[in-house]
Amino acid sequence: MESAAASRLGGALRARRFDRSPSPEHFSSAIEPTNAPAVFHGVVRDWRAFSEWNPLNGGLDYLEERVGSVTVEAMMSDSTPVFYGDLRSHERVPLKFSTFIASCKSYLRESDAVSSSMAVQEEISKESANLSEPCSTSLSTRDQFYIAQVAISNDENKQRCPLQTLREDFLTPEFLATKSFSSINFWMNRAQSRSSTHYDPHHNLLCVVAGRKVVVLWPPSACPFLYPMPVYGEASNHSAVNIENPDYSVHYRAKHSQEYSEKIILEPGDALFIPEGWFHQVDSDDLTIAVNFWWKSSIMSNMLEHMDAYYLRRIVSRLVDKEMNEMLRKCSAGELGAHQSADEYSKGSKEVNTADEVVNHDGTNENPGLLQQLEPYALQVLFELISLVHEGVKVVGQETQDHAAEPTTSKDETCEQKGECERIVEENLSLLESDPIANIFLDLEPLEFRKILLAMVHHFPRTVEALVLHMLSPVGAEILTRKFDEMDQLTTKEQQDEFYKLFYSIFEDQYAVMDAILNKKELFAFQAFRNVLDQYLGAHVDRPR
Repeated sequence: MESAAASRLGGALRARRFDRSPSPEHFSSAIEPTNAPAVFHGVVRDWRAFSEWNPLNGGLDYLEERVGSVTVEAMMSDSTPVFYGDLRSHERVPLKFSTFIASCKSYLRESDAVSSSMAVQEEISKESANLSEPCSTSLSTRDQFYIAQVAISNDENKQRCPLQTLREDFLTPEFLATKSFSSINFWMNRAQSRSSTHYDPHHNLLCVVAGRKVVVLWPPSACPFLYPMPVYGEASNHSAVNIENPDYSVHYRAKHSQEYSEKIILEPGDALFIPEGWFHQVDSDDLTIAVNFWWKSSIMSNMLEHMDAYYLRRIVSRLVDKEMNEMLRKCSAGELGAHQSADEYSKGSKEVNTADEVVNHDGTNENPGLLQQLEPYALQVLFELISLVHEGVKVVGQETQDHAAEPTTSKDETCEQKGECERIVEENLSLLESDPIANIFLDLEPLEFRKILLAMVHHFPRTVEALVLHMLSPVGAEILTRKFDEMDQLTTKEQQDEFYKLFYSIFEDQYAVMDAILNKKELFAFQAFRNVLDQYLGAHVDRPR
């Protein structure tokens, strides 16, 4: 029955395809719960609508006879053939269905679509004068009309269903027999048209009765590449990316969107299951007719309202964790080649004269055991860290002096340095690949990093103090604490206690140091949170003060 299993290609879940209708049990247990699309070939060919509605075989006369006197709402837009879901981009025009059918007949007869648009525009203008709901007469004659989402039945809103009579012409697909539908809708376009990229809050079965539709699908996880409209807006389920002419300088992530998409071609009689939350863009051929079924997923049906706040926090938290991992991945990838690997150092790096360069706490020179225990690579990393810290403090200190009205004391200078460093790292929070200290941390094995820190604590305590208090960036704090967690997984409780006692002993106020690290770590998490709001909700927040 199933011709191809779902696969993950280019980061997207691929649609499964079925040559015949599955049973209700199989659909509900093995297809719907995966929340992945599925194509059902030819499953609506047994509908009476399949033969009676065909515009190329008398279907226009049939529809006019059945529902020609009904007034429906037609979508009109100056952006045609693209119809954007944003209410600011189109308007709903009251129109007798017979008038729309007449335009379709005219479109069939005439090769020039503009002439048929002019004829229909005149009909609409005449009808508008007799309808209580006004219709715009300022639209161009080039505008197209789209009978979109006109209710055949609607149990969710209990609204009037102008095309209810057409329900007699088609059956509920067998595999949806147990579903309770929110609505069943009629879709028909006269000329080629395209819907803007959007998602629906319901499961959707799109059934093509006549013509052909090409559907491009994106999973919900591709949301960052499609720039959803702000969640607080009236078109929050639509993409902000211009379909016809995307501006990658504004929506730079959109250039990767095709890597996560799949194109589905639906011929007459085919049906496509579009799970809730899946973005889709639909291209329709001339005179295409479709019926769709919407129903609530079991997840949404069973979600208790008093749990919403909890689920929201859990989901946001999970997305933030994922975004932090992605930020660190980019950080690591951006610095490849910035410093040598352990193998490269061991093959021929310059030896460091530790006896000449290491100074003990009391100012005497010695050849310490801790430094001698370090591998050449680790020893080189240690001195690279020392150099970065000393150079960073020197540069920041010089900038502070250049801007100061008077020379500052050593204590004041330290405070200025700290503030300046924090300003620099916060302004460059999104440029993680420019943080060499964080990248050194990231590349080190946990136990090797532990040895390096212990050596620094014993022989360069003031450097460690400057590193943690003044030079540690938010991403550096995140990596440092992750390395601490990794060390803990590889050491005993006694070893952990000994390490942290030694590490924090060099600071005057160890609780203030822990606060400083955690504050930087939270600042990194906040950047991830801000990215999540932007990518998934189209919302923006400022840095907390």
